[in-house]
Amino acid sequence: MRKTDLSEKLFAKAKTMIPGGVNSPVRAFKNVDGDPFFVQHARGSRIWDVDGNEMIDYVGTWGPAILGHVPQVVQEAIAQATKEGVSFGIPNRYEVEMAQLVCDLVPSVEKVRMVNSGTEATMTAIRLARGFTGRDKIIKFVGCYHGHVDSLLVAAGSGALTFGSPDSAGVPADLAALTMALPFNDFEAIEEAFQKYGDEIAAVILEPVPANAGLVLPKDGYLEKVRELTRSSGSLLIFDEVMTGFRVAPGGVQERMGITPDLTAMGKIIGGGLPVGAFGGRADIMDHLAPDGPVYQAGTLSGNPLAMAAGIAQLKEMQRINGWQQLETIGQNFEDAVHQGLSAIGKDLTFKRIGSMFCLYFAEHPIWNVSDVMKTDFDAFRKFFWAALERGVYFAPSLYEAGFISVAHSEEDMQRTAEVATEALHAAYA
Repeated sequence: MRKTDLSEKLFAKAKTMIPGGVNSPVRAFKNVDGDPFFVQHARGSRIWDVDGNEMIDYVGTWGPAILGHVPQVVQEAIAQATKEGVSFGIPNRYEVEMAQLVCDLVPSVEKVRMVNSGTEATMTAIRLARGFTGRDKIIKFVGCYHGHVDSLLVAAGSGALTFGSPDSAGVPADLAALTMALPFNDFEAIEEAFQKYGDEIAAVILEPVPANAGLVLPKDGYLEKVRELTRSSGSLLIFDEVMTGFRVAPGGVQERMGITPDLTAMGKIIGGGLPVGAFGGRADIMDHLAPDGPVYQAGTLSGNPLAMAAGIAQLKEMQRINGWQQLETIGQNFEDAVHQGLSAIGKDLTFKRIGSMFCLYFAEHPIWNVSDVMKTDFDAFRKFFWAALERGVYFAPSLYEAGFISVAHSEEDMQRTAEVATEALHAAYA
């Protein structure tokens, strides 16, 4: 039985001062009907909470820990950068080196601007798309999350081709009405939207592999169709690769699938665990940003030397050790182990994986969009989650989130995880 005394006390205290007791909603464990634990420290593939419970971690700071927690190269890079200063608000050499790495690795990026979060990256990419095209309307997809941006916290309208309504209090209806939310992987819906509004649409923004509804893979030809429609209409295509960028391949989904967007939002891994975001793309579009162009964006902490140094160290280490190939091998072994566990309990549940990202859906039907996700067995997932956590394996506390593997996950970790997952599946369907 896991000890939880100190976590319970910390959570009770936090709730008196922090809304919901957490600084990001998914941490509250609402989706699994429980209370969160508080972490004490992490190393490699493991985390330890304040009560001393040790867990194999498949959240990995929601993606950045691609080398595992506190890798030595990142720790040393931060320590060295700290000796020179923690923040300047003045250009520093790390920004230039990071920009070069991003431009070298990401196929679509000719110029890049550093920011402080994925939300800031998507927010500014939308503003830039509107400024570049002179258009106002945006298309997004239901189930794709792009941060807490007013323009993108939009629920689908009442009809297939109506513009949206606010999906959060505080989002003006007039602003939401400029965004159309379409079902992902629906060829007919995107074609009809462009037939009706093509010359009014500034951009289409999407996660090329949605990782905020579990992990939804695009149907064959779907991303190509979106690319074709945006190009022919003069709209921009924005890939949100905050989750997938530098993780499923050095250049993200766009490298892996051979599709080049006009703009890309990035983050997570290029901060080495520190707060960071970035967006980049075609030079003629990026040159519309201030100080050269009319689209304003600024940030005192953008290009922070500690975050840049950490991200550079992490990316270079991944290159040195051929980390993406390692992750592909570990990911395949993990997938094989999951299927063996499912066979052991006689369930044909849907498992999705791309590189080192994965999701097990508690459903025996195909998953192509968020509507399919909503038909899964959430009660079985909750039982699975708690059974796994009691046995020392930490998966995301929400069926709407992907899992992440790092190069620090060992064969021993995989073997233990497979054993725990099988036991937890039995508990879920007992």
